[in-house]
Amino acid sequence: MHMVSRSTSDYERARLAGVECCVEPAFWSGTDKQHAASFFDYFEQIIEFETDRAERAAGIDHYVTVGLEPKEANYPEMAEAVMDGLPEYLDREHVVGLGEIGLDQGTEAEEYAFRRQLRMAEERELPVIIHTPHTQKPEGTERLVEMIQDEDVTEERIVIDHNTENTVDISLQTDCWLGFTLYPGKIDAETTIDILEEYGTDKMLLNSAADWDPSDPLAVPKARDKMLDRGWDRDEVRKVVYDNPREFFGQSPNFHYEV
Repeated sequence: MHMVSRSTSDYERARLAGVECCVEPAFWSGTDKQHAASFFDYFEQIIEFETDRAERAAGIDHYVTVGLEPKEANYPEMAEAVMDGLPEYLDREHVVGLGEIGLDQGTEAEEYAFRRQLRMAEERELPVIIHTPHTQKPEGTERLVEMIQDEDVTEERIVIDHNTENTVDISLQTDCWLGFTLYPGKIDAETTIDILEEYGTDKMLLNSAADWDPSDPLAVPKARDKMLDRGWDRDEVRKVVYDNPREFFGQSPNFHYEV
């Protein structure tokens, strides 16, 4: 969830809906940044202020991932400076991985930034969140899988996110985890549950994109309730919304969430 863009009351509502822990990935903030230092200020904000706000407002354990997302990888000079400065943030408390990284338009600059950051995470044995593109999604996902395999990184530490019914088979060619972002224009809960009924729940994660556009920080607990209403076994629901994400991010030495 991109809680930097949400009000404190959203944290309170999330906690009431059963959310005790969240991971906030660095993402495109609605306008392209002009300076590398803007990224570092943003990283500081989500690492320090948002972690404190989540705890203070609602007693939620808040973690983050940091990275150069693909849209702004297309400013090569700025992108290089951001990636040069990234390692020190990956070592910070509350940082549990690298992301989101991936493809937007599928440019050479995006591919370069993706590969460099993949290697950065591999060196540190950190989880990675991968952003699949909004347009030409199957082709973009195929290209991401090619690069993951070409770089020979540990697929079990990667979640390929924003999957749809058109990308599941592609993502399943890997040993990566699969993320489904419950968000208008990405995928809705009903379609996601249909996919889970067909493909099972192993290495499957649900998440919400809680940004400035129409979006819902409660999308995951609402999907949980829909699964139960559709007759799902409670343990299987728990696996998707709790056990799987906990196991995935538990691969980070900085992830300390306990019941």
